[in-house]
Amino acid sequence: MDPIEPAGKMSSRKDGRVGTLIFDNPARHNAVSLEMWEAAARILQDFAADDEVRVVVLTGAGGKAFVSGADISKFEDERRTREAVLRYNATTEGVYSTIARFPKPTIAQIQGYCIGGGLNLAVCCDLRFCSTGSRFALPAAKLGLGYGYAGLKRYIDTIGPSYTKDIFFSGRQFGADEATPMGLVNRVLTEAELAPFVKEYAEGIAANAPLTITALKQIAVEVLKPETERDLARMADLVARCFASEDYVEGRRAFLEKRKPVFTGK
Repeated sequence: MDPIEPAGKMSSRKDGRVGTLIFDNPARHNAVSLEMWEAAARILQDFAADDEVRVVVLTGAGGKAFVSGADISKFEDERRTREAVLRYNATTEGVYSTIARFPKPTIAQIQGYCIGGGLNLAVCCDLRFCSTGSRFALPAAKLGLGYGYAGLKRYIDTIGPSYTKDIFFSGRQFGADEATPMGLVNRVLTEAELAPFVKEYAEGIAANAPLTITALKQIAVEVLKPETERDLARMADLVARCFASEDYVEGRRAFLEKRKPVFTGK
């Protein structure tokens, strides 16, 4: 008998002010099942509600993949009927939109394959750092899958319409050297450098003024909306809260006293 591959799962950890969400299915290059998507949604909800968590990192287990997309071996169970497809799509889009609108900065730490749903996850994050050997693709056209408005808009907002059409129409794989000029990744590092760099970078963000970071994140979300849907009053309020905060006083004092500020988010 063939050995039974272990089922994929989601795991998470909190290191100080940084929360990490881990797609843990290395036997299938971190392909994601419906149960994993549902677990990811719960972990993200916990991170959002935890005031101690100021930055969230998304990564994959095993060192060979970030996420290689949906677990196709489960399609017959999870996406066989129209109703099942609708449930699956609603669950995945719920995770994507949660990440895209997450109240705290999100970072994709990409090592290895970043394919299909994995690339969708990465594009939803605020920042993307990858290893030199990472491989990217969006093979929907090779599988007969449909992509709706929300997903395509995120790609176009991130890399523009021309690159979006390129990777969607062709379904081809490409490397980190091509992903960088597209604007798909912010920086490429060696395999050994990636995790320490992301850890230090995330901790650096977490040490900055939380109200300022929140304002920047939420205003960036508003800017990408159609002009008629932007909440200008909310954006102005977010900025005003920064200037009325104790952290604004602390930042000025720390600068004058030539020390690192200690921000509390108040």
